[in-house]
Amino acid sequence: MNKFEFQNPVKLYFGEGEIAKVAKEIAPGSKVLVTYGGGSIKRNGIYDQVMAALKDCIVIEFGGIEANPDYDTLMRAVALGKAEKVDFTLAVGGGSIIDGTKFITAAMNYDGDPWDFIVGKAPVPAAKPFGTVLTLPATGSEMNCGAVISRRATKEKYAFHNAKGFPQFSVLDPTAVFSLPKRQIANGIIDTFIHTTEQYLTTAGSPRVMDRFAEGVLLTLVEIAPHLIAEGTPSYDDCANFMMAATMGLNGFLAMGVDEDWATHMIGHELTALHGLDHGVTLAIVWEGTMNVMRREKEAKLLQYAERVWGITGGTSDEIIDKAIAATDNFFRSLGVKTLLGEYGIGEETIVAVRNRFEERKWNLGENGIVTPEKVEQILRCRL
Repeated sequence: MNKFEFQNPVKLYFGEGEIAKVAKEIAPGSKVLVTYGGGSIKRNGIYDQVMAALKDCIVIEFGGIEANPDYDTLMRAVALGKAEKVDFTLAVGGGSIIDGTKFITAAMNYDGDPWDFIVGKAPVPAAKPFGTVLTLPATGSEMNCGAVISRRATKEKYAFHNAKGFPQFSVLDPTAVFSLPKRQIANGIIDTFIHTTEQYLTTAGSPRVMDRFAEGVLLTLVEIAPHLIAEGTPSYDDCANFMMAATMGLNGFLAMGVDEDWATHMIGHELTALHGLDHGVTLAIVWEGTMNVMRREKEAKLLQYAERVWGITGGTSDEIIDKAIAATDNFFRSLGVKTLLGEYGIGEETIVAVRNRFEERKWNLGENGIVTPEKVEQILRCRL
């Protein structure tokens, strides 16, 4: 078990009707910037609940934040927030809205070009206070301090972390899942699954508690996924377990004392930046390649994963690992997601471009930097 420090200050309100609790967290008379996406919250009733909770506040709205939030869009929100001198920001949406709001609330406290702190050229400033109302389980952004921002003009996508940028509170109402398109649910399941494996499928000797915790999240997703993507409205209980799995998958709990990977995510970000693929889709494409290419380094954990998550025990080590990787790929495909680059018309040019980007940035990925740019190329070639 590695040494670690841990702090997570986010207060959660979980359950149906809890959006009303927003009124307890924001002082009456506050000037509140409400950020959201394409307007689905106005169709499913969440917008009305939020506005009712904010009836004693001055509300300024900023809608239109995209999936994989774009820097130029977010800078317009930064300008609005500064001009209005807002006291608080409330993100109403999924991970993209929350990630974008983390950037907005930090950038409002920054005098230079905020792209500098996204790419690591400057320290990330402390964020202005904000909270969230989660509408799409996936990223865990409602209970962590990380964010991923895109810049479509230059086809770039970067993650940043801000220790002074946690939400003050987050509201998780599982009924928000009822109206989600099945594609978004599938992407959220995959994102949560691979968030978990990025912290679990690393080195042997991880804390037993964290291993079992991670395995519990993975098994829960495998159990509830068929119900969530089936025709019709899923049950409240399945939606609640999905929402909890997504939050616990990336709120820091699974990472305590463990080595972390994140190569699949970093490679996937490049596929989104270059081709606009859904984040969950890119993860489903890259994951199998990462496990195949890095199977010797991850052998002990892959064998544990095969047995504890998929019940696979018979055969040689390579046979067991092959079966576990195939079972995972079949799981992603059962959600309606294709998992090969060629199925999206992506080939050699992209593979070379991604390797070149990592070489230019001098990025070695994975636990202890074991995923070199050369390995990245091998991983992507596995997925042609």
